[in-house]
Amino acid sequence: MTTPTTPEIADLVDRKSLRKSVVAGSIGVLVHWFDWAVYAYLASTLAVVFFPEESATAGLLATFAVFAVSFFVRPLGAIIFGRLGDRLGRKQTLSIVILSMALATLVLGVLPGYDTIGMLAPILLIVTRIVQGLAAGGEFGSAAAFLGEFSPAKKRGFGVSWLEFGSLLGFLLASFVVFLLNQVYSHEEIVAWAWRIPFLITVPLGFIGLYIRRKIEDTPEFQQLQELETVSHAPVKEVFQRNWKEFIQTSGMEIFMNVTFYVVLVYLLTYQEVYIGFDAGRAALLSTLASALGLIVVPFAGIASDKIGRKPVLMAAAIALTVLSVPLFWLMSIGEDWAVFTSTLGLALILAIVLGTHAVTVVELFPTRTRQTGLSIAYAVTAALFAGTAPYVLTWLLDTTGNMLVPGFFLLVVGLVGIATVVSIPETRGISLIKPQDLETATVTIPDALLEQADGPAGPAPR
Repeated sequence: MTTPTTPEIADLVDRKSLRKSVVAGSIGVLVHWFDWAVYAYLASTLAVVFFPEESATAGLLATFAVFAVSFFVRPLGAIIFGRLGDRLGRKQTLSIVILSMALATLVLGVLPGYDTIGMLAPILLIVTRIVQGLAAGGEFGSAAAFLGEFSPAKKRGFGVSWLEFGSLLGFLLASFVVFLLNQVYSHEEIVAWAWRIPFLITVPLGFIGLYIRRKIEDTPEFQQLQELETVSHAPVKEVFQRNWKEFIQTSGMEIFMNVTFYVVLVYLLTYQEVYIGFDAGRAALLSTLASALGLIVVPFAGIASDKIGRKPVLMAAAIALTVLSVPLFWLMSIGEDWAVFTSTLGLALILAIVLGTHAVTVVELFPTRTRQTGLSIAYAVTAALFAGTAPYVLTWLLDTTGNMLVPGFFLLVVGLVGIATVVSIPETRGISLIKPQDLETATVTIPDALLEQADGPAGPAPR
């Protein structure tokens, strides 16, 4: 394949290749979030299987502690896979990440329980979650950079939005599979062996994703850097030396997205059960409806960002979150079915708009040389520090204050972070993904068309 060198690099991707790239980019995200949600939904079962039965509460806490481990190793995975992606290419890291996920999930699915191998069971469980956490740390940056660089400039928002479509679909499929599991098997059967089914059915999907990812070409922009011999050899160092501003902006954007995501799709189930008085079934149904609404809205949010710009769409969502969060939680506190339904879908709509637009925006902030590294680290660190801790912080605040509107005020602050971030970033719709920084160290002649494509002078790069 000849590497394109014209200003319309991404637009040379034909529709068939684009469809293949969308599947390749989003399938790993789907697998990750399916596995993540299944683990959360089956936490009480896994506590019985993998930990001593001295205390059910202790076992559940240990299960959630293992769950948290995967969050805290994500930044390390982001550094490892971000660096690999910017040095070796998006295709390579996409393949390694999904292979790691598939193998770890396979091991988890066949892992003997505590009754069979004793303390080795929880130790191996921790190992599988560490591997999955490392892979998850590299998945977002790899997939976002890949989809952004493979999408035509005029449809980049729509193309990258399928990344979050995959995450929502993973959530939705996980809740459906666990629901079916509980309908088909008894509690005793699930504890004995049937809990393995959701993990094992993920494995073929992971290997299908690996096959697809191995068959694709690397992105046009990365091939461009290879042709110009300007691939970064120290992308982590370069991010913090030259792209610290973009890193901070991306971190703000991912706090805005990640915290909203976890509050609306994860914490809200607990809130509605414990504080609103909804039974688990109705709360789960509302969460399913919220995910389903997201599946519809996310691609349209991406299209809107292609039509009117990233900033107007994101600013509308940030203002809506700031202004409406407290009123929506007040409405939810009424406790009537219609009120809880309306407020939940209102929050889900705001979230979906953010999901459909955040990834393409941060993709367009970074130069190609450091794009995957910058995205991966910012996403993983904010997820570990802010999103992963949000349910615990909210529970503590609610217990301390007794104010049921606390989650609304919490999201109001997140909305303000979103507003500040959107104000600070430039409008990036349709911008070239090849930037002056990508051309400065080129050792071969740079075509005039490519110099014109970069958004500014190319500095000392040879002509």
